Amino acid sequence: MSAAKKVLDLIKEKELKVVDIRFMDFPGVWQHFTVPVSELDEASFEDGYGFDGSSIRGWQPINASDMLVVPDPATAKMDPFFKIPTLVLIGNIVDPMTREPYSRDPRFIAQKAEAYVKSSGVGDTAYFGPEAEFFIFDDVRYQSDKNGAYYAVDSIEGSWNSGRNENPNLGYKPRFKEGYFPVPPVDKFQDIRTEMMLVLEALGIDVECHHHEVASGGQAEIDMRFKPLLQMGDQLVWFKYVLKNVAYQHGHTVTFMPKPIFEDNGTGMHIHISIWKEGKPLFAGNEYAGVSKEALYGIGGILKHCGALCAFTNPTTNSYKRLVPGFEAPVNLAYSSRNRSAAVRIPMYSASPKAKRLEFRTPDPSCNGYLAFSALLMAVLDGIENKIDPGEPLDKDIYGLPPEELANIPCAPGSLEEALMALKEDHDFLLKGDVFTQDVIDKWISYKMEHEVKPVKLRPHPYEFSLYYDL
Repeated sequence: MSAAKKVLDLIKEKELKVVDIRFMDFPGVWQHFTVPVSELDEASFEDGYGFDGSSIRGWQPINASDMLVVPDPATAKMDPFFKIPTLVLIGNIVDPMTREPYSRDPRFIAQKAEAYVKSSGVGDTAYFGPEAEFFIFDDVRYQSDKNGAYYAVDSIEGSWNSGRNENPNLGYKPRFKEGYFPVPPVDKFQDIRTEMMLVLEALGIDVECHHHEVASGGQAEIDMRFKPLLQMGDQLVWFKYVLKNVAYQHGHTVTFMPKPIFEDNGTGMHIHISIWKEGKPLFAGNEYAGVSKEALYGIGGILKHCGALCAFTNPTTNSYKRLVPGFEAPVNLAYSSRNRSAAVRIPMYSASPKAKRLEFRTPDPSCNGYLAFSALLMAVLDGIENKIDPGEPLDKDIYGLPPEELANIPCAPGSLEEALMALKEDHDFLLKGDVFTQDVIDKWISYKMEHEVKPVKLRPHPYEFSLYYDL
């Protein structure tokens, strides 16, 4: 029985009346529209549905706006939040004239990255395990006008609220940088995180654990079990969707913004990656920390291309409020076992060859997962194919190094503009196998510069008034 027929049988079995079609836009936000089940038949999985591509950020011009989204039957899941039972299908984007997959569709890029692993001969499966952190806030307000700008976030957990009149204030608020693992009543979001985890598991998404994170103000983490690239790309969009909607149902709001709170820990998304071939882990071996030469070469690829990678793994201007030398985010381009101050870590929790993987610690969850995972895989493969030597590991605490030693360690980009310029100069490794196209690279750079970098540059910052108003 075809996958499409199975979906139609499921609709009939559950007596569903509504289907939601979803796809990812260029920057990384899920889009959707809804159709009655009468509009879905076996032909829909080939013919697709038309929509206006010029209204999607970073996609088509107005004179070539017609596009198709073709639902993938393998992605069928029931939406856990809609009042009317609704089946969700993730779609692939297709040009209606040529019937070719659309080069700027992030999901198509992920599909091509998976195909490239196989064609390269290096391996046949790339596994990804992102550790996406986030904040649960009670209130968020922001505004930017010609003559003023402000933002304010708040949380019952915020250490800044220790003196607030809460009728009564019962205390138990995590101090700055002391939110890692306290039990309730300091941890006030245990039940909400558990609900998030259970909703994810009901969707077929395997979860390893959840916990409070380091920052005050409701920072948290839920870890998904590693999966192949495309599957994890699909899961990450479901992950963000579930967390936001569960929080919303409880009168809270979730953000994956990397640095919403000043002087406390930012929100990262460490990404674990391993490559397997014929059921065997490619990264297990007898080299440093029990890894293989291929793993070391893969690290070399990440360190060499880190500047360009950050354009996709840390794709917002706010990302670089977190990536500041000397603070908690790993910006130093070194590798180590166990040492969490290095950009690439080799986790040592298990001696099993199956557990051998690389952990890239620089990324954050504001990224488009399809693009970030694909770019990271291409950097690792480039390192393996070209036998890029990562140099010696750095097992010292990088934050404690004297300035003269620290000066010899390269650093990740200090701004989105710097990362985009690095991508402009270093992207040949992404073009292999036509995974990323030159059009995608050029459009990503121009979109980010015009819609994010320049607008932020043009606006006065509130702190500038503190610094300069009385000059």
